[in-house]
Amino acid sequence: MDESFTFQEESLYQTVCGIGDSKLPLWESRLNVKLIPRGKSLIIQGDSDHVQVALDTFQKVEENFKRRPDKSEYSFFDIDYLVNKVKDSSGGWPTPGSPDFQKEGETWTPKDKIFVTFKGKPIFPRTKNQESFVDSLHKNYITIAMGPAGTGKTFLSIATACRMMQTGEVDRLILTRPAVEAGENLGFLPGDLTQKVNPYLRPIYDALHECIGFEKTSEYLQVGKIEIAPIAFMRGRTLSHSFIILDEAQNCTLPQLKMFLTRFGKNSKMAISGDATQIDLAHGKSGLEKTVYTLRNLSGIETIFFGREDITRHPIVESIVRRFEENESLFNKKP
Repeated sequence: MDESFTFQEESLYQTVCGIGDSKLPLWESRLNVKLIPRGKSLIIQGDSDHVQVALDTFQKVEENFKRRPDKSEYSFFDIDYLVNKVKDSSGGWPTPGSPDFQKEGETWTPKDKIFVTFKGKPIFPRTKNQESFVDSLHKNYITIAMGPAGTGKTFLSIATACRMMQTGEVDRLILTRPAVEAGENLGFLPGDLTQKVNPYLRPIYDALHECIGFEKTSEYLQVGKIEIAPIAFMRGRTLSHSFIILDEAQNCTLPQLKMFLTRFGKNSKMAISGDATQIDLAHGKSGLEKTVYTLRNLSGIETIFFGREDITRHPIVESIVRRFEENESLFNKKP
């Protein structure tokens, strides 16, 4: 059976098919059909059931694209995220007429942008969990984000904080993380305190530079609108009218997290993010999962759990995370 599907937008066709039609083999293996590119169209060859599923899939992709406010930032990740959401419960592809294609939530689109960078680039949530995280940052006093690397936990926190500073909801941004080495012993670092802790805080600086630029970041640091420090320097303080972000919280002990949480002051927001699979402390020393359990169902505090499907870095990162998860039981076997 042969059918043709024509994309209305040239940009969408290019995103679906990739540079030089490089994505077509991926679609063919997923949909079990043969795809032949023709201008803005794809000739779909295969048995009738698989061809119908392919037509339904591309139709869903186009409908989703038309409704999105982030068309200029649309990428193959967004297509992949959508298509993975319409798989059936067994993990395979839906049969023609399957209710999986009619589910209300499968064509999620972001509602609103989070922030516009100093270069004029709008930042949108890329997944439903990312949107839930940003919503929680606005609604709750404290939001905890748990999930693998690359899911946007730190970046979304900083983008949201920059927006709240811009609108006057908070007066300053306080960013902190534990100064724990990733399985290495670097010894004594040269320089003053700032130079010593800067290597540990580099991811935070990178996110700030992308959101508000190097010059504005430097200016805000000088006047105290942005403060960046290791978590040890939070003791004894009350942090009011602030957006407080704790990054790499999986490397905090339970006493450190208790100390940090009790710094919360008036008219403040707090975001805590961590990945329980990347703990650099001795076994059993991390307090993040214990804190999440302790604070469960407490009004004003919400925990958002990210998964592999939320990884927005290079696609290989999702594959790496999945492979490590699949082999985790092997690594944890006792001799």
